[in-house]
Amino acid sequence: MKTLILGGTLDASRLAKAVSETQLDAMFSYAGRVDTPREQPIPTRIGGFGGVAGLVDFILRERIRAVIDATHPFAAQMSRNAIAACAQTNTPLLALERPPWREQPDDNWINVADITKAVDALPETPAHIFLGIGRQHLSSFYRKPQHHYLLRIVDQPGGPLDFPNYEIVVDRGPFEFEKDRNLLAEKRIQYVVAKNAGGEGAFAKIQAARDLKLQVIMIGRPALPKRNVVADPKDVLNWLAHSTSAK
Repeated sequence: MKTLILGGTLDASRLAKAVSETQLDAMFSYAGRVDTPREQPIPTRIGGFGGVAGLVDFILRERIRAVIDATHPFAAQMSRNAIAACAQTNTPLLALERPPWREQPDDNWINVADITKAVDALPETPAHIFLGIGRQHLSSFYRKPQHHYLLRIVDQPGGPLDFPNYEIVVDRGPFEFEKDRNLLAEKRIQYVVAKNAGGEGAFAKIQAARDLKLQVIMIGRPALPKRNVVADPKDVLNWLAHSTSAK
């Protein structure tokens, strides 16, 4: 019986490395939204499961003894599917979730509930906007075409985007404060749009916006059903050790 790690975050990669140094049998799963995912030191699969029913079938077929949800905090559908599938199969589930960023006195945040509200929060007058939200939701910003957008994404888009004025930076975190500060300053960014992912990998843009006194439109995390959550890969290993002994 093996552990299934639903991954995609830097914390998930750290967990995979930690697991590889133990005797635990584990598999790492990517959703497949990134063209060139990070290599992992444990067996890896790429692609969706086919909803709750598909994940239930996978858990039973592969004799999964525990599921670790280490997906991005905004991968809400996958997390909901994991909760439902584990409940149906009576499989222990633990979420590895980093705490959200907290607004500091020097920050200038507009807190919004979702992508739609983030678009609404942008000004009507033309401005230079940094979108650090991934490529899945870029089209939501098409209804504010008056702005110049700087898009930072992991992979090149499959074709042209419907922004009249935009630039693309293809890069993968973790990012550095000085580089992000220089980027935002050089591109004359006025607004930074970010998901409250938490953690260290993408925090540099928040630090840079704070230093440059820029407006940040911060998108809050989606609500999820109650589940067991830890913030450190070491806590996952401890939980798995107890789970193994319980089995």
